Amino acid sequence: MATSSWCRSTFQVFRRVEPLVVLEQLGTSLFDTALLMVVKDRCATANATNPGGEDDQQKAMSDFYMVQNLIAQLTPIVPALLLAKAGDRGWRRAPVVVPLCGYLLSSVALLQVVLLRLPIQVMFGAAVLLGISGGFCAYWPGVMTLTSLGSNADNRSQVMMRVELVYGAAGLLGSLLSGHVFLLYSSSVGHGTVLLCVCTLLHLLSLIHATVLLQVKQVSSEPEESSTLLPHSSNSVPAERSTRMNMVNVALLFSAAILYGSSVGGAVEILGIFVIKQPLHWNAAQVGYGNAAGFVIFLTSFLGAVAFRRCVSDVTLILIGMLSFASGIYFMSFVTATYMFYLARSLSLFGLIPLPTIRSLLSQKVPTSLCGFTLTALQLALRFAALAYIPAFTKLYQRTLGWFPGFVFTISSMLAVLGMIPISVVGCRWSRPRRSEEAETTETRHADEEN
Repeated sequence: MATSSWCRSTFQVFRRVEPLVVLEQLGTSLFDTALLMVVKDRCATANATNPGGEDDQQKAMSDFYMVQNLIAQLTPIVPALLLAKAGDRGWRRAPVVVPLCGYLLSSVALLQVVLLRLPIQVMFGAAVLLGISGGFCAYWPGVMTLTSLGSNADNRSQVMMRVELVYGAAGLLGSLLSGHVFLLYSSSVGHGTVLLCVCTLLHLLSLIHATVLLQVKQVSSEPEESSTLLPHSSNSVPAERSTRMNMVNVALLFSAAILYGSSVGGAVEILGIFVIKQPLHWNAAQVGYGNAAGFVIFLTSFLGAVAFRRCVSDVTLILIGMLSFASGIYFMSFVTATYMFYLARSLSLFGLIPLPTIRSLLSQKVPTSLCGFTLTALQLALRFAALAYIPAFTKLYQRTLGWFPGFVFTISSMLAVLGMIPISVVGCRWSRPRRSEEAETTETRHADEEN
């Protein structure tokens, strides 16, 4: 009887979203390292006879990633919206299953590039396929929607941060292993083949899990009519005014997410290329360790969110995360040695708190039937912003290679600080009705005492 109960409990755990996130992120972290090293090798070969040397290689790599990332940001927009609509109409697995097909095709494409010595530009076509399937733009809001529907409003922020923690832990493990596995080869295959075979297998397993095992359940019971961003206002506040204040706060949350997402995305866009050049000049194993350091932030951000939530509001929590990332990425501007890189990373301990917390605020305060669409709209807003910051950061990096390669990180830090402004406004607007309500309650109590 005990064995049967244990088996049922284990099976229920495997039906949750966390195992899916682990499988997918393990595969993606392996894929990211493999793609970076393959691009480096191809660009180094193409510029072997070029007297321009390392700067030309850096420009070629940054141009490749700029084109690939622009494709990956632009093509998922319409498919992600369609998948979000399908999810809100009851097909909750669709925004998760369809993008996983794209991830599987991408890993197969890179494997063929390595085995058949195809041009690296083949990965542009793979990026198009990934975008048509919805990509991360559909996959992650789909995961967050399933998480929000399966949790209560009171603990939703913590549950979402737990999923982010699992995501980061899987990325940490995959990144630590990726550099070493990349170097494995036999006489018949070259570097990266074993890594990409494992990556493809993991993406296949994640697709099978999402299709067969993933459970969709809804424990949220808040009525749709009570979905407002602000606390319930007093009777003296007209409904139209409350709705108007709600929409303004939603817009402020979106603008803060866009500014902060642009800051993080622009920095990460350049960081992988930055560590390849002198004076760091990392190899595959060191690249894996560097990626792992980035995923450690998922753990520290989760622990920080759990600790700070006991004494501060969600708005203050977001500000702490933004300030943490801004200080860390500013220090990254002056990194000239490996130990300095890890010091800069350590300053960004809470850098992943803001976006999950913003998603949590939005998901709590919209009707259940619009939850998936709202989170996808936020993700699409970040994608549209990427169409601007990806070429801007890339060209700025290329222009400053000769005199200050870390200048892009200074710009990133400034964007993170700007993102703190709308969040601060939200905090002020949020506390104002509360103060008014408390004052009215105090006046009513005093009047009752006088009577």
